[in-house]
Amino acid sequence: MLRLLVSLSVLLSYFRCCFSDASVVTTCSGIVPMRYRNDKISIADFGGVGDGRTLNTKAFREAIYRIDHLRRRGGTLLYIPPGVYLTGSFNLTSHMTLYLARGAVIKATQDTNNWPLIPPLPSYGRGRERPGDRYMSFLHGDGLHDVVITGENGTIDGQGDIWWNMWRQRTLQFTRPNLIEFLNSKNIIISNVIFRNSPFWNIHPVYCSHVVIRYVTILAPADSPNTDGIDPAYGRPSSDITIRRVTGSSPFAGIAIGSETSGGVENVLAEHINLFNTGVGFHVKTNIGRGGFIRNITVSDVYMENVRKGIKIAGDVGDHPDDKYDPNALPVVKGLTVKNVWGVKVQQAGSIQGLKNSPFTGICLSDINLHGVTAPLSPPLKCSDVTGTAFKVNPGACSELTSSQQTGSCSNYF
Repeated sequence: MLRLLVSLSVLLSYFRCCFSDASVVTTCSGIVPMRYRNDKISIADFGGVGDGRTLNTKAFREAIYRIDHLRRRGGTLLYIPPGVYLTGSFNLTSHMTLYLARGAVIKATQDTNNWPLIPPLPSYGRGRERPGDRYMSFLHGDGLHDVVITGENGTIDGQGDIWWNMWRQRTLQFTRPNLIEFLNSKNIIISNVIFRNSPFWNIHPVYCSHVVIRYVTILAPADSPNTDGIDPAYGRPSSDITIRRVTGSSPFAGIAIGSETSGGVENVLAEHINLFNTGVGFHVKTNIGRGGFIRNITVSDVYMENVRKGIKIAGDVGDHPDDKYDPNALPVVKGLTVKNVWGVKVQQAGSIQGLKNSPFTGICLSDINLHGVTAPLSPPLKCSDVTGTAFKVNPGACSELTSSQQTGSCSNYF
């Protein structure tokens, strides 16, 4: 089950990306070309053993050292044959393709001594869960360009249960590692790979541009903590993001924006989304002290089934790491369009709750039908400190959203 389909909960510098399953769409998934590498090597050439027991950290690091230092024209493809390759975390390099054959598994060791520590993100200033340093992601890249992770639906397995248990038992010394993290990188493609059991977030592009993620499957148990699917991250603007043709389930949110908004999130399009057995279908969350903005967001053509709450746009979400936030830093939320949504077995239609001193404006709901579990329709939306319009919303929209009789009345804020 997809633990969290897509979470834009932390922000990214001038982020241009696409989460999609269709390379033919011209909006974004073709912005990074899929490179053909003439130079090819195998992890077996460096002593890699796919028996699920042998530790292959040395083999992976030597293979990538070879790619980095020989710098073949057009880059190099590192082939991972069928088998289970246990390894510690390792760094990627530019101009490389990591290619997982069908039946290939790159599996993370559960020995925490094999996970190096790195500084926290400069914009965050501390570990996400614990003060100080954080564990390096399983696959890591900083300052890279022209990197492809692909194959024949091979698997990258974080073996996250040891980390989840430390989190539950409150014995973590440092913030848990992500499965894949790119920092300050560009021209990245991640496709045709299965991601399983991440210790923390799955795919974490930070301060990146031109990132395409498509044809991926992200799996984790329903009770695994914070195993978000895709998290662009923190403290700088995130903009021009397309999320298309995503299917999955999560006990939390299908598509989430926030709660960290200090850098701002704008120009996001999410469409053709199918959600099953999910906590909240579409969730925008922020709070006093977050600052920044969320604007020009369009969510369209969504099907949801067996969902606790269809739509939640909230200005009262906590999650401050400490009490040192600025109570005068009020987020601005404007220009959110949600249209063409059909829900079955939706317990609550949802709520839109702005901030008294920073009301949410330009909210538009159009052609929304949310059917309840036992009744024909879910209970109506609840709203406060919000302005906007509503057209063909069932159950009825709240009085704060003025009713429009014009077909297609939602302004196209995106």
